[in-house]
Order: sequence, then C-alpha cells, then structure tokens
Amino acid sequence: MLLCYLTLGASTAFAGGLLTNTNQSAHFLRNPALDASTEIDAVYTNPAGLTFLSDGFHFSLTNQSVYQTRTITSTFAPFAGFNAGDPTKTFNGTASAPIVPSFQFAYKKDRYAISAAFAITGGGGKAVFGKGLPSFEAPISMIPLSLTSKGIPTSQYSVDSYMEGQQYIFGVQLNGSYKINDNLSAALGMRLNIVNNAYLGHLKNIMINPNQPAFGASYNGSLPVSAPKFFTDAATVLSGWSAGATSFVTGLQPIVSGGGGTVLLANGTAAGLNATQIAQIQGLLGAAGLTPAQIGAINIQTAQGTLAAAAPVFAGKAATMTTNAASTADKQLDCTQSGWGVTPIISLDYHLDGLNVAAKYEFKSALNIENKTIIDDTGLFPNGVNTPSDIPALLTIGAEYELCKSWKVSAGYHHFFDSDAKMANNRQQFINGGVNEYLAGTEYQINDLFLVSAGLQVTRTGVTDAYQTDMSYSLNSYSIGFGGAVKISPQLRLNLAYFFTNYDKWTKVSANYNGTGLPGTDVYDRTNKVFGIGLEYKF
Repeated sequence: MLLCYLTLGASTAFAGGLLTNTNQSAHFLRNPALDASTEIDAVYTNPAGLTFLSDGFHFSLTNQSVYQTRTITSTFAPFAGFNAGDPTKTFNGTASAPIVPSFQFAYKKDRYAISAAFAITGGGGKAVFGKGLPSFEAPISMIPLSLTSKGIPTSQYSVDSYMEGQQYIFGVQLNGSYKINDNLSAALGMRLNIVNNAYLGHLKNIMINPNQPAFGASYNGSLPVSAPKFFTDAATVLSGWSAGATSFVTGLQPIVSGGGGTVLLANGTAAGLNATQIAQIQGLLGAAGLTPAQIGAINIQTAQGTLAAAAPVFAGKAATMTTNAASTADKQLDCTQSGWGVTPIISLDYHLDGLNVAAKYEFKSALNIENKTIIDDTGLFPNGVNTPSDIPALLTIGAEYELCKSWKVSAGYHHFFDSDAKMANNRQQFINGGVNEYLAGTEYQINDLFLVSAGLQVTRTGVTDAYQTDMSYSLNSYSIGFGGAVKISPQLRLNLAYFFTNYDKWTKVSANYNGTGLPGTDVYDRTNKVFGIGLEYKF
C-alpha cells in the first residue's frame, strides 16, 4: 500500500549545462560571452588565447556568492488530506553557496604559455527542502484513500519530511598553449574532476485519523494517531481474530459431528456452547463482514464454515498491516558519494587585427560515484555501490571584436553533449542532444581606471518531459550579467559583478503520479542570483 522512499538529487549548477559550471570568474559574471577572451580568465574559457597575454605571470582570484530557490507546485487530489482540503501544495527549496572560490594562473613567455586553474566545476552548494518533495509525500498521501477503500474511513494524514543535498565537483586544470604563428594559437589541457556529494534526509512521524475502534478505542477518527502504531495494533487484532477463528473451527467440530450443526448459533447453549463462546463467535462473524441479521439467522455448521474461510483472510490482512507498519516507520538517510574523472581539452584561437575567434572542445569525462552510506532505511543507497554520472563533452565557439580602442563586443555558443553522458537510471535517453547556450556581451573602457560590461546568456535545455523529476529538473532560461572593473594599479584590477537568471516554468502532467496510479501535475520553477568579486594581478 505504501512505499516510503528518499531519492535525493540536489544540484546547485550555476551557469552551464546539466553537470557543468561555466561561471569560473567574476569577469564571466559581468560578461558571460568570454569564449574568445585573451585575458587571464581564458585559462578556462579559451586556453589557446593565453598566448596573446603580455609576457610574465598573471593571476586571478574570484569569489562568487550564489543564492537559488526552487519551487515545485504540485496538484494531486490526495494532498488535500494534509493541506486543509486543497489538492495543490507548494514545495520550496533553497540553495545557497556564499563562498564559491576559483583561482587561475598563467605564465606567458614568447610563443608559449602554461596555465592552471582551480574551480568548482559542478554543483557548488547545499539545497534544502524543509518539507520534502512531492515524490516523498505522494505515496503517504494515498494512505487515507487506501484505508477508506478497505472499510476504514480515513480523511487526513501528516508527515515530517526533510531533505538536503550537497554536491561539489572540484576541478583542477592544467594547460599548455603555443602560438603557431602571429595569428594562430593552439592549446592542450586536462582537468581532474573530484566529486564530493552528501545527502541527508528523513521521513518520520506519519500520522493518520482512521475510524476503526475495533483495533483500539483511540482509533475513532477524531484525532490523528501514529500510523505505524495503528498498523501494528491492527495486525495484532487481526492475528487474534485469525487464531480465534481457527480455534473455534476446531472446537465446533464435535458439535457438528454430533448432529448439532443445524442449531442456530444464537441458541448454541442447547448444543453445549456457553454465552461467552457464542458472543465471541458472533463477534468474529461480524468482523468477517456478516450483518447482525445474518448472524442472528446462522446455524453452528454454517458459522464453522464461515470462520474457516475467514481465518486465512484475517491472517493475510494481519500480514499486510505488519508490512504497512514497517513502511510507515521512520526512515532516515545519511550518505556521501565520491568519485573522480579526467577531462581532456583542446582549443584553437585565431587573431587578426581587432577580431579574435576561438573554439574549445572538452571531451566526455567517464565518472562513477561510490556510495559511502552511514544509514539508509530506504534501501536505495547501498554502501559501496557505484552510479554512473559522466560529465558530458562540451563544444564552445566564440568571437570578440574591437569596435574601437575602448569598446568591444563578443558572442559565443556552447553545446553540451548530454545524451552521450551516462547518468543514473539511464536518464540520458530522455535528452534530445543536450543543452545549447547562446551568449553575447559588450565591454566599454570609460577611462584608464574604469571599465563597464554587460552580457546575456540564453539557455535552451534539451531534456524531455520524461527527464524532469522533482529531484532533478532542467529549465529553459535567460541570464543577464553586468558589472565593472577598477584598475587599482597598473598591475592590479578589481572586478565586481552581478548575474541573475530568469527561468521558464515547466508543467509536467502525469497519468500515474509518482507511481500512485492517479493523475497529478507538477510545475517546476527556480530563481538564481550570483554576486562576484575578483582580483587580477600581473607582473
């Protein structure tokens, strides 16, 4: 009747694909179209372009503060039992990462450049759903409906549901760049991706209001009671009924064999039964579904046959109640996951007068994450089990053009090959190709000290309806970033930026809502805000 489960998937991906963060500098936040950049941020966006830096050492240090919300508005008729009669509930999640650091380094000499970077290349914070998720609550909300259909009127339920997920993919990148001629450069690199995830959640204190005093005087439908206790008490009573029916079937046989089977049960004292035994048999017959009129008219032999048929039914119901007691018992999860993979990277850059054009390809990273489970009452996160979670290949193409000495514009395109990256439960089969991003930006140098910039990123997710779940969903969006830079000294520059994303809502209509067999609807939405500050230094 009830399947309680915790399947936690919480990511706080910022800009980028399903598993990739492309925002790895404050410069990106104020102008995301950096795919043809020839500044220090090119360590990530365009390694081949680093050969156009001035000779010497270049450093960049950035911190981003990321704040997200996730909202799932669910309409499912049984939710009315824990929502003042309203079948529509809202599940809110918050994700915050006040400290998301990144570091980039490059050394340029003549035609050569070597570079390194550290960043959180996927995930980057903790998402918390203080009231759980629709998929947690849907099977629990079915308890009143199921009990009522079995003759135990129940109209309400409640549950204490909570989940939090923390995901980090730490990336350490190394590149080597070479200027083939005055216009063309190439680079080879690799990134080591280290995964560190943690999930914590519970489902507990499930309460219902069953009206079945036969299982206990407190089960009168007026007040909520513990679901596990109700099911345990029900199993005890039903087991007693089964044992009692079996005992009376044996005890009545001598009366039937002696010719007393045709005597009315109500007159059983004439056949050797006492008043207590008659009352007990009548009670069992009532529990088996006979009406008072039927009980009054039944004879001893027919009563014996009815009890013989009822005994295994009582036993079966007792077993079901025992299963339900276990299903509604408190569930907890405390699990961490770890894994690693390597991403090879190639890039090309072509520079001609005020135009710079670049392309980069990051190969797919085959990656498995291993469960390290402290407690898992759900049975879904066995300790030591590995789950595929590949980082998809990424193609970026960009161009940057100087309109004049103080003003330049840029554009870019990203494609994430998500369909080719293995995911848990083969979810990649529900992606049509992958995420596409279209970027544009501009920068204007006001004077020797101040620079301002702004940019736009349009993201079109390639996922299908079957991909979307309340634990992991992807939405079309557009993002706007803006900010500026201050030259503190000839060697030191300060970057300040703000970046926000507006998402298109996604409505998913299900004929079999979370496996319940009933229809339901989820509407997915989210928000995203990022503040960035960074320092760039060269000597």
